[in-house]
Amino acid sequence: MNALLEPWDGAFGLPPFAAIKDEDFAPAFDQGLAEARAAIAAIADGPGTSFTEVIEALELAEATLDRVGGVFWNLAGADSTEAREALQRELAPKLSAFSSEIANNKALWAKIEALWQTREGLGLTAEQMRVLTLYRQMFVRAGAELEGKKAERLTAVKSRLAVLGTQFSQNLLADERVWVMELSEADLGALPGFVQDAARAAGAERGLGAVVTLNRSLIVPFLQFSPNRALRQKAYEAWVARGENGGETDNRGVAAETLALRAERAALLGYPDFAHFKLEPEMAKTPGAVRDLLMRVWEPAKRKAVADAGVLEAMLVADGQPAPLEPWDWRYYSEKRRLAEHDLDEAALKPYLGLEAMLGAQFDCANRLFGLEFREIPGPFYHPDVRGWDVTRAGEHLAVFLGDYFARGSKRSGAWCSAMRGQRKLGGDQRPIVVNVCNFAKGDPCLLSYDDARTLFHEFGHALHQMLSDVTYGFISGTNVARDFVELPSQLYEHWLEVPAVLEQHARHHETGEPMPRDMLARLLAAGTYDQGFATVEFVSAAMVDLEFHTGAAPADPMQKQAEVLEALGMPHAIRMRHASPHFAHVFSGDGYSSGYYSYMWSEVMDADAFAAFEEAGDPFDPEVAARLEKFILSAGGSEEAEALYLKFRGRMPGVEPLLQGRGLLEPA
Repeated sequence: MNALLEPWDGAFGLPPFAAIKDEDFAPAFDQGLAEARAAIAAIADGPGTSFTEVIEALELAEATLDRVGGVFWNLAGADSTEAREALQRELAPKLSAFSSEIANNKALWAKIEALWQTREGLGLTAEQMRVLTLYRQMFVRAGAELEGKKAERLTAVKSRLAVLGTQFSQNLLADERVWVMELSEADLGALPGFVQDAARAAGAERGLGAVVTLNRSLIVPFLQFSPNRALRQKAYEAWVARGENGGETDNRGVAAETLALRAERAALLGYPDFAHFKLEPEMAKTPGAVRDLLMRVWEPAKRKAVADAGVLEAMLVADGQPAPLEPWDWRYYSEKRRLAEHDLDEAALKPYLGLEAMLGAQFDCANRLFGLEFREIPGPFYHPDVRGWDVTRAGEHLAVFLGDYFARGSKRSGAWCSAMRGQRKLGGDQRPIVVNVCNFAKGDPCLLSYDDARTLFHEFGHALHQMLSDVTYGFISGTNVARDFVELPSQLYEHWLEVPAVLEQHARHHETGEPMPRDMLARLLAAGTYDQGFATVEFVSAAMVDLEFHTGAAPADPMQKQAEVLEALGMPHAIRMRHASPHFAHVFSGDGYSSGYYSYMWSEVMDADAFAAFEEAGDPFDPEVAARLEKFILSAGGSEEAEALYLKFRGRMPGVEPLLQGRGLLEPA
């Protein structure tokens, strides 16, 4: 018996996690592919030509494949095993070939094109017209109009790109998994208690004493608090060298080949370069529009960062250390400066930001805004650390929400939201299973930094986009929107963490239950724009490198191109781009954010303006604004163009000024 292929008749239709074995996945994928091929052949070769017989049938053709893949791809990122990694490598070319088969099916393409040409007389709803438009666009961009050798070459290129994306992510995970730096008792003792606890927990997982690993939730506080400059340098250089260590896990060659093949893919489809191809369906549309936004933010951010670097370097020299300020020094002296200027000590702050308290805060905000209620449900889920909630409104089940919050060796770095099952109404009301994955340092209890708490809210914003989705077609549900629109709900939700009343209610000491002292809360919120020069410079530089990688001819040596872009920007010496190319998973583990890393900032232009709608209403939980937000953004998915949806919510498009103001970078008048 293969649990993946049996009916999932447990509570909420959840996958039977306890019964699923690694060896179940390959035959389940094979059956899913076989069923999908048969269904698509019946659509392409059968007599049906209507929207229902073609597009709606395509929507349901991959039901088993979607169900199996929803489980597998979540496990592959969040709880990898050797067997799962091997299957990933096997599936990459197989699924790419399947995708190309569909794009190259001329009979199927002819039916879609016929629907498109006669669309005005079909009596389609607005949502159906949008779905037809996007299906046709998808097929054209996948090469449906190509013939002969061009079509064959595009198929080969996409297959190789799928293999390279898998290889890149697995190399990165291998580098992150293997590196540790053991700490002496003296070096451990110089750190705050919460960092000591995290270092001991990370070591215990590996059968060692206290260690520093390359997990962001451990290495960043180490860099903030370790007074040992040599150890900071060792840890930092290992962190930024992921994917660049030579040998089998080196990603530099993978990146170079990926960029060359992306450029070839774009050329085969008639585009001048990959950036023009990738940005065409996004809000930005062109590389020029992206570059304009990034450079408008870059100059004020760089001025702020350079000024801050001067202050930090003076602190370094006053400590008896030789200049210049280095990248492994920035966080240490910035933390000292934050304590001096804002009287904010992260070690004193974290006891009020326990994971349980912040989960309560994110759920409470969702309740006050959208009437959602969260009831914790028992597992087992796919890992013992995972927790689940039944999400309801007025007694009606809306979704299952799973939270997987702790770092472990089997989980790739970062934080993300995925849907094991998406929302749709076609073929029956299918409610989503939504997963938030983070990499917080495990503790008893788990205490978060303010940045960690922001990440928690960010990913939950994505989850709300999935859970509140209310469309007929899965193709446009949830986060199936323009890439530079997808970060709007997530970044917007972060703003509620800054609402004083939210922190007053939920930021409570994990031992005493006492609320965060009012003066500490005031200092925390007053420091909201602290060090934004640094944060903005490291982000924008990475976004510019991504954009320039894909604009014009592909660079033969990405590392040289990266250096040239940073030199042209005048990158400050003591700051590195947020993700160096060999570990830039957003860009090279698949092409989701390729030419698209800028999208966080494009969305931030909107999220700053969107939250201002609540401020203008005089209430961060204003019911009328919240209702508009749900109707036109969170529930609408990709049912309309992103700009049209935002205009319906806000009435106008914003400028860049709210973003600069929100980051404390607006030049004085």
